[in-house]
Amino acid sequence: MITSAPKESSDVAEPRSDLGSLLAELDHIAPDVPLLGLGQTVFWDEPMKAGIVMELKRRGSSRPYYAGVHDTDYFARAPRTKGKNQRFKSLPHNDTTTKEIWSAAAEFSSLFGSETPIRREVLAAGGVRLHRLESGRPGILDSLTEAWGWRGVVSLEEEPPVAADVPIRELQSELISGLDWAITETLKCLSGESKRIANEKSNALREMLFQALESKSAVTLSDIYESMLPKMFDFVAEESLTIHSTRTSKLLQFNGATSKLPRFELFQLFVDPATSTMAKMAYNRAVKGSGVFELDRFGAGATPFELYIPGIGRGTLRLGDRGAVIQTPKPQFLSFKKRPMDISEIAYAIEKKFGPNCALVGKAVALIGMLAREFIFVFHEGASAYVKRSRLMHQEIEQKLQIDLKMNPILRLRYDAWGAIGATCVWLNLPEPLRRPFGADELCSPSFAERWPVVRAEQKKLFEKFSNLRRPVELIRFLQETLGGAWQSQADEYLLLQSQLANLRGQIECYVEKRHTLYQQIDTLKMERVALEKDKGDYFRSQIYEKSPPEESLKAWSNFQNRIDQCALDLEEVKIEMRKLGKEQGALSKASEIQKAHARRYDIEFEAELIRARLLRDAVIATDGLEHANLRPTAWQFPMVSPDGTWLSRVFETAYCYLEPLT
Repeated sequence: MITSAPKESSDVAEPRSDLGSLLAELDHIAPDVPLLGLGQTVFWDEPMKAGIVMELKRRGSSRPYYAGVHDTDYFARAPRTKGKNQRFKSLPHNDTTTKEIWSAAAEFSSLFGSETPIRREVLAAGGVRLHRLESGRPGILDSLTEAWGWRGVVSLEEEPPVAADVPIRELQSELISGLDWAITETLKCLSGESKRIANEKSNALREMLFQALESKSAVTLSDIYESMLPKMFDFVAEESLTIHSTRTSKLLQFNGATSKLPRFELFQLFVDPATSTMAKMAYNRAVKGSGVFELDRFGAGATPFELYIPGIGRGTLRLGDRGAVIQTPKPQFLSFKKRPMDISEIAYAIEKKFGPNCALVGKAVALIGMLAREFIFVFHEGASAYVKRSRLMHQEIEQKLQIDLKMNPILRLRYDAWGAIGATCVWLNLPEPLRRPFGADELCSPSFAERWPVVRAEQKKLFEKFSNLRRPVELIRFLQETLGGAWQSQADEYLLLQSQLANLRGQIECYVEKRHTLYQQIDTLKMERVALEKDKGDYFRSQIYEKSPPEESLKAWSNFQNRIDQCALDLEEVKIEMRKLGKEQGALSKASEIQKAHARRYDIEFEAELIRARLLRDAVIATDGLEHANLRPTAWQFPMVSPDGTWLSRVFETAYCYLEPLT
């Protein structure tokens, strides 16, 4: 197999926007090598790659395209969620109750939607007082931080199943309702004749799912997706295409008949004693610092490969001299007469014990290299975050072992969906979070495409402004200047309340000063009384005790007591005055008008905090949210929005396409 591109110092070749030229280059460096797109669901961006198949068809190319279901990954699990009467449930993604959720095998988004929760730290960085909002309105952060226009189905079990093992009968109600929700929300974003046509298209999409569910051969979720892939590509392309549908549980099927396929050559390097030590070192160096565990963390003999056993699960494959351990939820074992030198020995042992349908799945960093040996991956830009780590491992293996792994490149696509939508003529009914940023409730698609870059820049500036507004009065003045309308009167009222409460503070400060003076008098009187008591005792001991004092001495000693009594009277009078001032101060603070002023000021501040949080939420949705949807658009929405195919064609005319080497 010819290596796809020369080894370069940079990670990728120079981007090019001409897909036709790139496919022509592939005809030269990797003729007839199949293209492969993998996705965990048919309802997201994978069928977008129909645009590539359309270009292959236009060129008369015989290069095959494989659309595969990545069904050997685990089904998503919702943290801290347990199902009572169901195994699966559709949930939103927020930064509170479902913060740790992830979903890929069954996720849905509406037009303009994406899995982009509004992180609490982002709101806090924008000056939002999260504690005040949550204490004033418990649970509000759930909705404020929720990703707009996205739902994902998750497993409610403690041990989520591998996607290939998910029976469709237990999931189909959530699958149907999830797609129906996404379609309904998308239709809300269209108006006029476009909405009517989109509704007809949506019925065809629903019918496609229903037909797949009614098929007698449809037992698992993977069955549904694999059967739908060719139809979904045709649906998106608005024409008949030829693709091969598959799934990773088939592509990576590991048995005596398949073990000699090139896709398992990488595994051989981790089994052969002559190369395994160096290969494992290369893997460990590649994953270091990435958050992926090094092999030692999985136990002795661990390899960067997992075995999927149908109905049992998936687990790390650990090899020993006389056997192997598969770390599935309930560990499984293999036995050998001697340590295997060749992977075919392992394959036969697996097939003998578990049957021919087990799959050998590389861990994140190893999976790409397995299939890149026989296929050219088609990824959107940003997909598969471990590619860089995979390349590091491949490069070290080649260098240390002096071999050529002969891996094909990755074909990368960078879409500009929102720029391309300007080629259509569709009226868009903007969802609520986008109306304020775009300054309209409804606008045509060319206007949306033109405004999108401007809106993105404006919303980022808005965030910067909010982050500098720390005092409530600064926030309210900003809202007055920015939003006007009701906030003009709100600002005037707030300043009046501030003036009234400032006057109250002035009066209270007078009381505080008077009471402070009285406290000083109390301290002075107490000190004076203590001194008189001491002087009285000293005088008694020196002039009266065991003596015959004259009348003058007795009068003098008695005068001490009179002065002490007077101090006590003076002290009591000061305390009475202190209590009187305290009551007057308390009455002033608790006056109904003052209490109303405090409450009203708090309400205005809370309203301002709430509008700040919502404006920041809109800003995130109009920037990060739309950007994520721009790079990974939901494919089935294209024929609904643009049934003549203009939008899809324009996306691929403007897409950046380039080859990314894997060695």
